[in-house]
Amino acid sequence: MKIATFNVNGIRSRLPRLLEWLDETKPDVACLQETKITDDIFPEGEIASAGYGAVWHGQKGFNGVAILARGCQPEETVRGLPGDAEDVQSRYIEAVVNGVTIASLYLPNGNPQPGPKFDYKLSWMERLSARAADLYRSERPVVLAGDYNVIPTDEDTFSVGAMAGDALTQPESRSAFRRLVAAGWTDAIRARHPTGRHYTFWDYQAGAWARDAGFRIDHLLLTPAAADRLIDAGVDKATRGKEKASDHAPTWAMLK
Repeated sequence: MKIATFNVNGIRSRLPRLLEWLDETKPDVACLQETKITDDIFPEGEIASAGYGAVWHGQKGFNGVAILARGCQPEETVRGLPGDAEDVQSRYIEAVVNGVTIASLYLPNGNPQPGPKFDYKLSWMERLSARAADLYRSERPVVLAGDYNVIPTDEDTFSVGAMAGDALTQPESRSAFRRLVAAGWTDAIRARHPTGRHYTFWDYQAGAWARDAGFRIDHLLLTPAAADRLIDAGVDKATRGKEKASDHAPTWAMLK
């Protein structure tokens, strides 16, 4: 079972690239972020024609998440991250696919920091940890997949100095991510590739792609029941180099 996460950076403009990637790599589950459209105009027909059922949680011009499942319909279980009834941003959706609970999440960027956007990022991470704890206690295979907007370690960025003031590398952001992993979750990429730079994002500016000036912010975290089934994990880096590509590359984990 191949489970992937892909920040598409606008599903309407990137739909040809998304459909191409689905056809080439055939993930069993694809978690999407930054769809940036309202629910009523989600390209359900095109996705279905590609062989995928889908659930989605959209928002005009910003955010937006979805879960696609090859050959079946995901069973939606949660829409919106629990813990704050006043939070209307579309950043979290959860579903069950073939016995595996899967969440697609788009964690807040948090810039500029310090400030209210960074405070929102940290509070969102606290709510995510609470939801993750509930899922962990289920003892079921669970995958939390998405754009976490956290660079976990210095090895996960092209330049420590360039990112020093960014919300993605702040001690509070990294500490929240470490606490989540330390609660028993497995970082799929690092489980299969303990060292080295496995970037998932390259900015459109300053020739970042050509210089390989990227960083790792797209993660798949697994409960023990899922981690025990982990066969491989990787990044479809070549997808980032195509015409009119997203600034993220799909990141995936393969489970037995």
